[in-house]
Amino acid sequence: MTDSIDIQLKKGALELCVLALLHRRESYAYEIASTLTERVGMGEGTIYPLMRRLQTEGLVSTRLEESASGPPRKYYRLTPAGQAAYAARQREWRDFVTAVDRLMEGMP
Repeated sequence: MTDSIDIQLKKGALELCVLALLHRRESYAYEIASTLTERVGMGEGTIYPLMRRLQTEGLVSTRLEESASGPPRKYYRLTPAGQAAYAARQREWRDFVTAVDRLMEGMP
């Protein structure tokens, strides 16, 4: 797979990955970025604009918490709209993966 196709596939799945992480528990952006870097190879720079967009769209809310090791951290959590968006995107992803798998296996 070429680097450009790999990057585009990851970018397409990035929002779902962030929503999935926040569905499990609230988190701050650096922690989310670190997890995604480790698991799917996405860079930190792609997370912050996405987090701002999710907040603007009302899918996440934030709170500040003091940190013993530096400035306060902004924690993100899914709003009810974010929970609904996660459920919808999860269904869409599963349908997409099933359809691609069927094509690769030569099934109608």
